[in-house]
Amino acid sequence: MKKKLVVLTGAGISAESGIATFRDADGLWEGYDVMEVASPQGWRKNPDLVLDFYNQRRKNAHSAQPNTGHLALADLEREFDVRIITQNVDDLHERAGSSHVLHLHGKLFESRSTLDPSLVYPLEGWELKKGDKCARGSQLRPNIVWFGEPVVLMEQAMEETMQADLFLVVGTSLVVYPAAGLVDFVPDSVPVFVVDPNLPDMRLHPNLHPNLHRYEEKASTGMQKVARLLREKHL
Repeated sequence: MKKKLVVLTGAGISAESGIATFRDADGLWEGYDVMEVASPQGWRKNPDLVLDFYNQRRKNAHSAQPNTGHLALADLEREFDVRIITQNVDDLHERAGSSHVLHLHGKLFESRSTLDPSLVYPLEGWELKKGDKCARGSQLRPNIVWFGEPVVLMEQAMEETMQADLFLVVGTSLVVYPAAGLVDFVPDSVPVFVVDPNLPDMRLHPNLHPNLHRYEEKASTGMQKVARLLREKHL
């Protein structure tokens, strides 16, 4: 039986494919106040702005290509039972060939009803327009988890994490939630590998995990090293 490799990915892995990271330190996302374009309040205030913002994100993601980090994770399915938990809303993991991807924050290429959240529709192109409606007649919105909304898949992510034989974090630091929170659910005996160019000073975070292996570099190059190590030592 294949060992279960649970992988948490963040903005860093998609950034190398040209996908903008969610927000900078000043609270802006490509010049937009995130609360204006990524909150229920922003949607109620100016739905046209929100629709246009995500149309542009979708257009950008549509032309992006999976990088070697995405491809390395997909390739690991040959030897491991790989389960990806991603904070990213793009579809680059799927396009790289990964079979099991859990999107914590929703999917950019889906829309959902503003009346009934269970009504979710795939988006073939990049544009979602005012007047596009669900089967019950309400306006469609991006199927994205906005600020102030519950991360409904978090419990499933915790269950996957607790069952891991190996745990890998790529493209997000260990002090950004939900990454830090999920690592708390990794059993102490399970190795945790972290690939990110901005890892925290362990002197300030001494209790992150007792079996931690750090690779302080970008996802594409770091993933090559980790994939090689996993095959050599953990098959």
